[in-house]
Amino acid sequence: MKDSRANIAFRCLSSAKTAPPLIQLESLYFGIYILHASTWTKLKRRRYKSRNKKFQGPWITDELGIDRGDRIRLQLGDPHETGETSAIYEGISVAVAGGVPGETVDVEITRRYPDSLAATVIEIDNPSSDRTEPLCPYYLACSGCQWQHVTYERQLELKWERVERAIREYSEFAGVNILPTLPSPDQFGYRNHARFTVRKSGEIGYVNRHTRQWLRVDKCLLMADQINSALGKMQDHVRGMSQMSIRVGVNTGDMLIQPKLPNPAIDLESGGRDYTEALNGRSYRVAGSSFFQVNTAQAENLAEILADRLQLRDDETLIDAYSGVGTFAIMLAPYVRRVIVIEESNSAVEDAKHNAQDIPNIEFIKARTEDAMPKLSGEVDVLILDPPRRGCHPEAIEATKQLLPGKIAMVSCDPQTMARDLASLCADSPFILEEVQPVDLFPQTHHVECIAILKKA
Repeated sequence: MKDSRANIAFRCLSSAKTAPPLIQLESLYFGIYILHASTWTKLKRRRYKSRNKKFQGPWITDELGIDRGDRIRLQLGDPHETGETSAIYEGISVAVAGGVPGETVDVEITRRYPDSLAATVIEIDNPSSDRTEPLCPYYLACSGCQWQHVTYERQLELKWERVERAIREYSEFAGVNILPTLPSPDQFGYRNHARFTVRKSGEIGYVNRHTRQWLRVDKCLLMADQINSALGKMQDHVRGMSQMSIRVGVNTGDMLIQPKLPNPAIDLESGGRDYTEALNGRSYRVAGSSFFQVNTAQAENLAEILADRLQLRDDETLIDAYSGVGTFAIMLAPYVRRVIVIEESNSAVEDAKHNAQDIPNIEFIKARTEDAMPKLSGEVDVLILDPPRRGCHPEAIEATKQLLPGKIAMVSCDPQTMARDLASLCADSPFILEEVQPVDLFPQTHHVECIAILKKA
């Protein structure tokens, strides 16, 4: 373990007693400087601890004697749950940005947590063959892309491995077929939604999720061209704002900027309620507060996968739970007799009704899924569950077991919560998990969408 700054300062001050005058002065000055730095670091750590209300107990990273800015050498292991590469330093977990599994690297500590560290690669001893040159000048400093330094082929494999690890945590799923990750048609420029943080000066950028440092961004390579064009017009000219959102219809050219821009000189409409996007040739109204998939091309593919894997019939009743603006319900309505949409967001239900106004076999329930499903009666043939990242509410799982639909599709953006919910669905029920299809909606990041198909035995 490294010497603490306080110990170094003590030795410097002690040696000053017997050293020659000039050395005494230098030792005394250096000792006071180190002691001051040590005290200041402890004060900063105490303040940081006091802000962390969730963590209870001693900070085990205090014993390492290292902090932000220090450098250490690490052997990199599997991808970390946050997308970085994992490593262990003196028994402490380290999430390393910019690494590839199997590499030996020198890293700089970017943040110290109570029981773990965050770091960024500085030098690489043995670069992996899976490594590629990132295209973005803000890469790593921004933290939005975790895997831009990894070849796209390897990204797809890493996402499959992440899904496989989550599913195999449950022994009952040992034989479940996990299909290869479906690649995105676009590896860059695919996002139809951007959120930016604005400084008092009117500069627009992102905040690094580890260091919390703000970074000016003039172009984001993940965003659709229309978003970057709008960003260029607004950069440096939105003084007085703190946050802003830009959403675009990739297939329509429509755009929604929220909130209203304070500068009337910017030639962009802003402050509206909604925008329009088109999927498979059909228009969808989407409010600023309504959920919509960020990758338009892959959203179309998700619906096609559902139609193919569920083998829908024209005499079936389908429930679309957590439906958002009704994209799945509307695209699948022609294949079934009846569709029941369940959604709790006021704006999303309004959008869904508007989007489905010419479709006679869709009905809407504005309620939480866990509240609405227990009240449903009658035969349900197909159920689509598309919950938020936290997963399904336990009461929604229990209601599903009571309804006993013949076919279930779970659409999830979090493999861990998906696997947990699938295990709950299959426990003490006739449901069998048949397959899981990973779909890459988020190239250059560790995020992955999945469609899990269950059938009733």
